[in-house]
Amino acid sequence: MRKYRALPVALLAALALTACQDGTGPKDEGAAHPEPASATVPATQPAASGSSGQDKEGTAGTSGVRATQAAETRETDTQTAHADRKGVKGSKGATATRVSCNGSNTTVTARPVRRPVNHMLLTVKNTGSKTCDLTYYPMLRFDEMQWAPQPIEDSQPQAVVTLAPGESGYAGVSLSAADGSGEWGTTSHKLTVGFQGRTPNSDGGPSAIPALPAKGVYYDSTLTVTYWLREMDDALSY
Repeated sequence: MRKYRALPVALLAALALTACQDGTGPKDEGAAHPEPASATVPATQPAASGSSGQDKEGTAGTSGVRATQAAETRETDTQTAHADRKGVKGSKGATATRVSCNGSNTTVTARPVRRPVNHMLLTVKNTGSKTCDLTYYPMLRFDEMQWAPQPIEDSQPQAVVTLAPGESGYAGVSLSAADGSGEWGTTSHKLTVGFQGRTPNSDGGPSAIPALPAKGVYYDSTLTVTYWLREMDDALSY
């Protein structure tokens, strides 16, 4: 048997390298080739903390708006309350400066008129320094008469007549029946005009005694009087 000499290790290594270069060398077909790493970076999902941050920001923003609105509402309410209190004070102050019209702060005149027949006009002028109220109707008393003339209810105004200094109010007096149907007719030379207070038939202060014509004024049982009115023509329309 022929004996072969062992080849040197260097020679074996050279033969193996040559076989790999020319494609004839053994190939390792069983080894798995790793897939190249993808160059695409996967989309990053927003972190949970980031989501919570957005929610908190939105909530904080809403809370801020609500807080601002609440502050504005409180400020408006405060201003309204101050205005209301100021208005109440102003109203009370205006009422406090008004007094009742009576014989101490007015001048009263009484004069018969041609039309309507058998009528007389009462005029009250505010001669004081404060605004005064002519409440209800005048309380009339001719001479020493023991009965009170009744008011004409249809003449009642919607509001109390208020007179600033220098202004005048009026009342019409129907002295007697035009057809002569009245009773107890008599001629008077003295007239007392009484004033009412804030409640009906209450004392409104000093009375007035206006001068009457020298021949006097005739009246009978039909004697009536209007409420105090702002306009002269209204007072003479009843």
